[in-house]
Amino acid sequence: MKALARFLVGVKQEMKKVRWPNKKELITYSTATIAFILIFGLFFAGLDFIISGLKMVVK
Repeated sequence: MKALARFLVGVKQEMKKVRWPNKKELITYSTATIAFILIFGLFFAGLDFIISGLKMVVK
């Protein structure tokens, strides 16, 4: 039980050191993340479409 208490005290101390983003930074980072996900999603969907098309031609 003491180990759990020490762990939780340590977690609380570390959380005080965390620098949380402000609203502007949060919006910027979130927008960038969503943009990258969309770009890579479209890239891999296109790649999948091309590879699937090549499989049909080879058969």
